[in-house]
Amino acid sequence: MAVWDDLVGQDRVQEQLAAAARDADALVTGAASASALSPAPAPASSGGSMTHAWLFTGPPGSGRSTAARAFAAALQCVSPDRALNGPGCGFCDGCHTSLVGTHADVEIVRTDQLSIGVKETRDLVRRAQLSPATGRWQVIVLEDADRLTEGAGNVLLKAVEEPAPRTVWLLCAPSLEDVLPTIRSRCRLLTLRTPPPAAVADLLVRRDGIEPELATQAARATQGHIGRARRLATDERARARRAAVLKLPLRVDDIGGCLKAAQELIDAAGEDAKQVAEEVDTKETEELRAALGAAAGTGGRLPRGTAGAMKELQDRQKRRATRTQRDSLDLALIDLTGFYRDVLALQLGSRVEIANIDARDALERIASASRPERTLRRIEAIIECRRALDRNVSPLLAVEAMTVALRAG
Repeated sequence: MAVWDDLVGQDRVQEQLAAAARDADALVTGAASASALSPAPAPASSGGSMTHAWLFTGPPGSGRSTAARAFAAALQCVSPDRALNGPGCGFCDGCHTSLVGTHADVEIVRTDQLSIGVKETRDLVRRAQLSPATGRWQVIVLEDADRLTEGAGNVLLKAVEEPAPRTVWLLCAPSLEDVLPTIRSRCRLLTLRTPPPAAVADLLVRRDGIEPELATQAARATQGHIGRARRLATDERARARRAAVLKLPLRVDDIGGCLKAAQELIDAAGEDAKQVAEEVDTKETEELRAALGAAAGTGGRLPRGTAGAMKELQDRQKRRATRTQRDSLDLALIDLTGFYRDVLALQLGSRVEIANIDARDALERIASASRPERTLRRIEAIIECRRALDRNVSPLLAVEAMTVALRAG
């Protein structure tokens, strides 16, 4: 299986990355002069020419991080057949360890916090100055470049401007506007598109062994979002939460129903965050206690002077819980937007496929009881709720305002 196999519906991007990987292989093996890798990005018209900094953009679920990981693996490919078939075999030690995240010279950076700060970025910059230890390149994959604070972005800028000779930065963000102009101007831009649901369903069947009918339903429900489709197809709790969200439009007939629906939506997001915390926090805490010298699982007293490390972990876990709750709530709002998108399609007689086919009765009921302009106002109310949450408005107040607006239309 080649490293590109999980890159769904991105043929043009795959061709560019494969060409760049071949150029990178030629640079390392000496087939091209060392000056071919310029500190400044090669112009876009140069096609697959290798450069030191890349920016992967695209809507959520398009596979930005998948593309970056695949490219990182191709850069580290050591297959004896790469001269014939191109780097990225997927089977050699370089490809395999890069894809699973254990390669010594591939740093995968993702955050479960609300932002990436200066300290973490400085650590990355120091790492980027090192020569490859065992691999062919030193590769830094920053999956959440849009979460860099302004200070962290300025720290990263210096490293991107003056890279080490064998270091490659792979940055991922939803759009160009999410990255500092000074950084994006020094990167080769690759824009990914939302893959078609049929291609996502095929991937779920091929890679995850999902039943074809369930895979198709999940891919259509998430409108081509690979990660959400996989979760929906494999997690019964995720399907139950989504089903509850899609019933909300039928429950906002009066103010009492609006407020109750809003509270239930917030509670569901909180429960989701709690489940994630239970799976991760306990393990992290026990590992830290063991590292500090306290007996694991016994609640033994920590050695003197280590309370600060435990407090730092607890603060990090609290910030992660906040982000998880926000992400869960945002996912519910996306599902709700998809519901009204289907309502609008029915009202306008559009030929586009209905995404939420399992909620067809509710869709037809709402569509027949209102007009397209009211549906558009409801979609705008959901979008405004998401903006309010981004501005740190109280989640309950934001969702209550949204449900009241959904009632008014």
